[in-house]
Amino acid sequence: MTEPSKYLFNHSMLRVKDPKASIKFYEFLGMKKIDQLDFPDNKFSVYFLAYDDQNSASTGAHWTGRQGVLELTHNHGSENDPSFKITNGNSDPGKGFGHVCVAVDNIQAACTRLEDAGYKFQKKLSDGRMRHIAFALDPDEYWVEIIGQNDSEKTKEVKETDTGSYRFNHTMIRVKDAEKSLKFYQETMGMTLIRTNENPDNKFNLYFLGYPAGSPPTQAHREGLLELTWNYGTEKDPEFKYHDGNAEPQGFGHIAISVDDLDKACARFEEKGVSWKKKLTDGRMKNVAFVLDPDGYWVEVIQNERLKRTSNW
Repeated sequence: MTEPSKYLFNHSMLRVKDPKASIKFYEFLGMKKIDQLDFPDNKFSVYFLAYDDQNSASTGAHWTGRQGVLELTHNHGSENDPSFKITNGNSDPGKGFGHVCVAVDNIQAACTRLEDAGYKFQKKLSDGRMRHIAFALDPDEYWVEIIGQNDSEKTKEVKETDTGSYRFNHTMIRVKDAEKSLKFYQETMGMTLIRTNENPDNKFNLYFLGYPAGSPPTQAHREGLLELTWNYGTEKDPEFKYHDGNAEPQGFGHIAISVDDLDKACARFEEKGVSWKKKLTDGRMKNVAFVLDPDGYWVEVIQNERLKRTSNW
């Protein structure tokens, strides 16, 4: 048997042009590089980053046994190619993936710290009507939403921020048909719908899903959430399609679920009638599988090595 309540929303993968610049940015946000895998024959490397301070959610854990991990994939040499550019998922023809989100203790102080360091913003706290969220831009111009763990009205005068308290809160992807996507992530992937934000005036809804995560005081203190954004009416358009990030132009790659028993979990997914990008038996890598969600986004499935040791990584 496999138990979906033991699954984790392990990581989200982004392709990057220059890993040194990207790692520097995310380390400035308080993340630490917890592992690195190099594939010289295939000319790429992957870097796993996560919050790993004393007060972090999964301090010291193996990268497969965590939620809130960011995987950065670097194709060797792209940093020296002036024509190489990542698509951030927020404009056509590459629209699909939206952003990653970091929850901080004191949002005004955290944003000031980023701005003082010279990092750019897609949206500052002072922009627009929503004064409680901001969007920073990483070196590849991926959007990094900044939200507060504490009431922004109560942190206006606070000048300090502790990156050790930050959390990699969620990853957002746009979906064509909310009903189909919610069914997939709940019934097939075993997630729970935690919160729904309905915005009829602006004709979109947000759905936040995740796996059990103890008892964090608020949603903003959690890691490993998936945000689905649905714009009304897209499900009725037979020609409408979101970009999965893996066809050109490339950027976002996949989200990943770590499971209690990889073979049994994949057997369960097979029984659920999923569409596969890669089965465990395909290719040389027998320790990873990729399921396709209703929009064609790739969902990697890996073994939680804290529960069952199967791979030497």
